[in-house]
Amino acid sequence: MTAEKMSFSKALNAALRASLESDPKTLVMGEDVGKLGGVFRITDGLQKDFGEERVVDTPLAESGIIGTAIGLALRGYRPIAEIQFDGFVFPAYDQIVTQLAKMHARSLGKVKLPVVIRIPYGGGIGAVEHHSESPEALFAHVAGLKCVSPSTPSDGYWMLRQAIECDDPVIFFEPKARYWEKGEVDPEGIPDALHTARVARRGTDLTVVAYGPTVRTALQAATAAAEEGKSLEVVDLRSISPIDFDTVQRSVERTGRLVVVHEAPVFQGMGAELAARITERCFYHLEAPVLRVGGFHAPYPPARLEDEYLPGLDRLLDSVDRALAY
Repeated sequence: MTAEKMSFSKALNAALRASLESDPKTLVMGEDVGKLGGVFRITDGLQKDFGEERVVDTPLAESGIIGTAIGLALRGYRPIAEIQFDGFVFPAYDQIVTQLAKMHARSLGKVKLPVVIRIPYGGGIGAVEHHSESPEALFAHVAGLKCVSPSTPSDGYWMLRQAIECDDPVIFFEPKARYWEKGEVDPEGIPDALHTARVARRGTDLTVVAYGPTVRTALQAATAAAEEGKSLEVVDLRSISPIDFDTVQRSVERTGRLVVVHEAPVFQGMGAELAARITERCFYHLEAPVLRVGGFHAPYPPARLEDEYLPGLDRLLDSVDRALAY
């Protein structure tokens, strides 16, 4: 098989299909993942090809979905649980934090829980309440969980396959506003390690760190800034926990400035951890304070106001200008 241009959603579907084909102990479960193929059609056609015992339509009960996935993992399976929308994950938060994240440590390493929880997250689709959240910091804070968020179809394919093969529980955040974007995917390529960051664009004046849905915004900002003679380096974090601080550090040592952008609220968000760690590591290289750009510390607004809430190109470029002004 050679590289193929496909949408983000098709890349995820291809990754699930390849994992189901390669390991009979792998199964997919969630609300409407079978006959419907998922609300975003990520699991389209899988139940038809692999059967109802391996692609399971569950009741509308997120806590039950994750509890069942934990039990299956204890019996040697590799369940992939889909949470239909980001705002629906909270009924399962207890199972995830008190059981899934702690079982390996509680058993002194004897028990492994290879569970992947797929969560479409973020805004940009004009959805109703509870359908556009960015809860990644809540999960990244929990020891025992790994959290990743791809930004391209290629990373979507490879990172999902790597997450499924991982013996630890992985929260897999899918930027739903990017499902229809297309890119090259090579199923026979050599992927980057799951928890490494990627320099998406080289630059010399300032580093912009982003992940998931905001990587495209960061690249757009770099293009716009270049027209004014400013050179921005864009780092795609890819992994939210653990974080590849080394790649970010090397970039900041070159540029001397850092802006972090994410859709989640700035207050106690992922940007705060990056700002603190990079300030510690790069204190003598920084020419300006680390700045953060993100959502406001308020409940996600109605769809007609989400453009004001989300960190767009103008808000990011404003922070770039502030950092460069020091």
